[in-house]
Order: sequence, then C-alpha cells, then structure tokens
Amino acid sequence: MARSLYIALILLSLIWGGSFFFIKNLLHDFGPWGIAFLRSTFGFLFITVVMLIMRKPFDLRDIRWLPTILIAMINMALPWTLIGFSETRLASSMASVLNATTPIWTMIVGLLFFGSVFRRIQWMGMGVALVGLIILLGIRPGSFITVDFIGFTAMIGATLCYAVGSQLSKRLLGGLTMYQLTFATLFGAMVGSGIIAFATEKVEFAKIAEPANLGSFVGLGIFGSGVAYILFNYMVLKGSPEFATSVTYLVPATAMIWGYTLLDEPIGWSLIIGLILILSGVFITNRGGRTRKERVAAVPK
Repeated sequence: MARSLYIALILLSLIWGGSFFFIKNLLHDFGPWGIAFLRSTFGFLFITVVMLIMRKPFDLRDIRWLPTILIAMINMALPWTLIGFSETRLASSMASVLNATTPIWTMIVGLLFFGSVFRRIQWMGMGVALVGLIILLGIRPGSFITVDFIGFTAMIGATLCYAVGSQLSKRLLGGLTMYQLTFATLFGAMVGSGIIAFATEKVEFAKIAEPANLGSFVGLGIFGSGVAYILFNYMVLKGSPEFATSVTYLVPATAMIWGYTLLDEPIGWSLIIGLILILSGVFITNRGGRTRKERVAAVPK
C-alpha cells in the first residue's frame, strides 16, 4: 500500500485519540451537551466550507431528514454527550479503552435486533474482550468493581449508541455521498444537541474564545468531526475498508499517550493488559466472517 495511506492511518488515530483529551479539557467550562453542540457546530461549518470550495452538490431535497436527524442524535449527539459525562468520572485513557469495545456491541446489537448471524470464532472473540473488560474494571474476589460504576455505564452507553446508530445508518441512509451524509448528520446533531444544551445547561459563548477552549473545539470539531471523516473515507477508497477500520486498534493507544503526556494520567498494568485483551477480542470477532460494510460501520467516531 502507498505510504500516504499509512500516514493517513497514523494521523486519524492521533486525531480520534486526542478527542478524549479535548473533551476532558473542555469539561472545565462546558457541560457534556454543550460540548456536543459546539463540536457538531464546528464540524458542520467545516464540512459546509469544504463542500462549497470543492463545489460538491448539497442536494438537500435528496436527504431524508427525519431518519437523518434521528440517526445523528443516536450516532453523534447522544454518545458524544455520554462520553463527556463519563470523563467527569473516568480518566480519558480509560474512556478510550472502553470506546474500543464498540465493534463488540455492534455485533451484539446486530444479533439481537437486526438478524445477524455469528460463527464460533466470533463468540470466542467476545469472550476474550469480556476478560479484558473484567481486568480493566478491577473485578476481583471481595471487590465487585474498582472503576467508577456511573462513569463506566455512561461510556458503555455511548458505545451502544454507536452500535445502534451504525446499524440504522446502513439501513436508512443509503444513497448519499460521504459529503452529504457528513453534512446532514452534523446538522442534525447540532440542532438536536443545541436544543437540549440550551434547555439544560449554561452555554457561555464568551469562553469559546479562550485559547485553550478554542484550540480544543478546533481539534474536536474541525479535526475530530471534519478532517477525520475525510481521512477515513480516503483510506476506504484508496486502500480498503479493512485497512481503514484498523484505526480502531490504534485509537486507545494514542489516547493513552495523549492522556499521559498532557493530563498526567497514569498508565497501569491493568489498563495495558485490559487494552490488549479487548483489542485482541475485537480483532478476532472483526475477522470472523463479517462483511466489509459491517466492518466499516463498527468504527467509533
């Protein structure tokens, strides 16, 4: 494969891994819904400018807006909010490792609600990932759990949103270009999260201009929700879906590096071993007979 594809892979893993750091940084001045609203706003403005510069057609009448907004809430606004809430109680590195279980939950949701069929090797992969979760959570005799349970539940809720959203996206949003899909879903996420943010939280726009916050929103919205999708689709088109989805395995590692270097978050053996087992389980299940479309849909965003 071309060297540019590997460069894109590394850049994408750094961007998506860094999103956990940006969220952690923004929680000092903004609530989870406010972060989701401003993240989608920055991303929406970016993709709009890109489409105008590249003269990509919007074709607004071709977009089925009701299912698009529904999926935008399930696949963007709600999980982004849950991740933000979870990081008020968990380290960003821990949240990123839990986020890596998204492909596992995508398969389970597909099995329970969308008629997916699994092979034995895929069940084995789920078992390996489950062991990794147990180690990560610090479950041992005499102590049920050492990780904050509410933060853990919120993060798993986010991965379940991604799982449901990706399954619905495949079935309801076919026929749109990658630019249309990104434009429409970011618009839906912006509107939906904005309504809830202004109703439940205090969004102080003056604080956006503070250098640290502005840098975080640029990293989270423009790069994490704009540039990232361009890099991902570039790897799909110029490489392969399998190569593009391998970013799933790198994001937790880059998030741990960001957390360690910028937030002084410790990296313990339980985190490393849990990460290795979870990613091994994801790798086994992801190579156990799923279609290319399913692999692409399982990638956390």
